[in-house]
Amino acid sequence: MKLAILSCGPNSYSTRRLKEAAESRGHQVKVLNTLKFAIDLDRGSPDLYYRQQQLSHYDAVLPRIGASITYYGTAVVRQFQEMDVYCANTAHGILNSRDKLRSLQILSRHHLGIPKTNFVRDKKDVLPAIERVGNAPVIIKLIEGTQGIGVLLAESTKSAEAIIELLQSQKQNVLVQKFVAESKGKDIRALVVGDRVVAAMRRVAQGQEFRSNVHRGGVAEAVELSEEYKNTAVKAAQILGLQVAGVDMLEGKDGPQIMEVNSSPGLEGIESCTQLDIAGAIIDYIAAQVDFPEIDVRQRLTVSRGYGVAEIYVPPESQFIGKTITDSGLLEQDINVLTLYRDAKAIPNPKYSRVLEPGDKLLCFGKLDSMRTLVPANTRRKRKPKVKPLDTDI
Repeated sequence: MKLAILSCGPNSYSTRRLKEAAESRGHQVKVLNTLKFAIDLDRGSPDLYYRQQQLSHYDAVLPRIGASITYYGTAVVRQFQEMDVYCANTAHGILNSRDKLRSLQILSRHHLGIPKTNFVRDKKDVLPAIERVGNAPVIIKLIEGTQGIGVLLAESTKSAEAIIELLQSQKQNVLVQKFVAESKGKDIRALVVGDRVVAAMRRVAQGQEFRSNVHRGGVAEAVELSEEYKNTAVKAAQILGLQVAGVDMLEGKDGPQIMEVNSSPGLEGIESCTQLDIAGAIIDYIAAQVDFPEIDVRQRLTVSRGYGVAEIYVPPESQFIGKTITDSGLLEQDINVLTLYRDAKAIPNPKYSRVLEPGDKLLCFGKLDSMRTLVPANTRRKRKPKVKPLDTDI
């Protein structure tokens, strides 16, 4: 495999470890400075130039895109994708994770724990937002902060108001987030590669510091995660479109609370405390994908005219209840069930003898006209009002 590591820091611990792991496995690897690329666009022939020379062929790319170069970095990654080079993390996934608001918006519609968060612009909305997340103390975050920078704890409502007003006056976008007191200055970092957690550590803040980031002086210790925490980390990474990710979670009283998903997780702290070859696990995963790549089902299967992918929900009153997939009549309508989702489990390629139950969701590929008749006209979830609605409509 010929691998390109996109990094502006060739001497950083993570980049060096990834390069060493690739070379020790017999792969060709080059560290390429993300900012030294030129993007060449032509009809039917997207290309890249590196230091004024046409780029040679690469089998795979591992992006290590820093926050300060997100726009240009993701443009380069996107160009590799258009050139049909495997990218461990796509431009779309990196952009989803880099913006804290965007990532929480995406995660919020899924059944994963996240701290209650509000985003406001109008000064009049600040106090109601603080109340909605549970009142002070609250966490105030810059949307694009990294390594704990731009994360503040406001002990009182007045100090929260003052901090938000100051940041907004400097044209900064901020989030107001519930302070998960039971985490007590601790969090979990799970390193996700593909569909598994390859390592995890607990980071503990020191002294009066509430931020547990290693860059802020936090102490790390290896930890064995429960299945709940592992599943949450993997799902969060996959929902955002990342194959390599560091998922940060608080240990809340109701289970894991996702704080952030990092598309370029540092390896030094977690390799040091776990003594695991995480860089090697990342390289092995990329090599396996180059040999036998996964495809985006929704993109690839919709090229057949009139065919596509849809999710069919089985409500309590459905005609499918108590019937097997075979007896449901789906096959006769040219509809194939790819995955059955039941409770928190995903069952790929379910046996056609499996009996359907209320609440099942079926990921199907088939004739779109047939599937449309099985999807209710209005599948939008009804919102339950959290406060007494006003007399006037908004």
